[in-house]
Amino acid sequence: MIRSYTLRSEVPDDHDAVHALHHAAFGDDDAVPNLVADLRRLDAPFPTVSIVAVDNAGTVVGHVMLSHAWVDAEDRLVDVMILSPLGVHPTAQNQGIGTALIDASLKAAAGLGAPLVFLEGHDRYYGPRGFEKAMSLGFRRPSLRMPENAFQVARLPGFDGAMTGTFVYRDVHWRHGIGRYSKG
Repeated sequence: MIRSYTLRSEVPDDHDAVHALHHAAFGDDDAVPNLVADLRRLDAPFPTVSIVAVDNAGTVVGHVMLSHAWVDAEDRLVDVMILSPLGVHPTAQNQGIGTALIDASLKAAAGLGAPLVFLEGHDRYYGPRGFEKAMSLGFRRPSLRMPENAFQVARLPGFDGAMTGTFVYRDVHWRHGIGRYSKG
């Protein structure tokens, strides 16, 4: 059944529903919900962006977050954003909610002046949604264990060619297991 939904900024009353959504989308592990909780409190040059998809019954069926990171370019650290996590409830998948959340997050990042949005994800899913393989554009992975095809970037209007270098996660991502890649 296709649900109608609306996108809006997350509010504090959504926190429990977002927590439950990520449990449903990623399994019973608290890793993703705990990352979300810590990103909400992140103090950084770009504010954390948190967007929910809510169905016509008022249920949170999707969630995306953007947070601050850096590119260590040749002449300076460049403030950028990372898209993580993106979750859609299993009962609401394949209805365009993930794509709508990605579009909304990229518009929000551009509105904040972010020149780039990075992510680790499946290139066949994110490629048609505005992301490119980052290494082919001169960016270096934060870890050699990150699969090359999964390291992706969306270039936004504030991007210029001097902004290439190594992508650097904030410590909050490392604490929650982002960057602990395996070859599996």
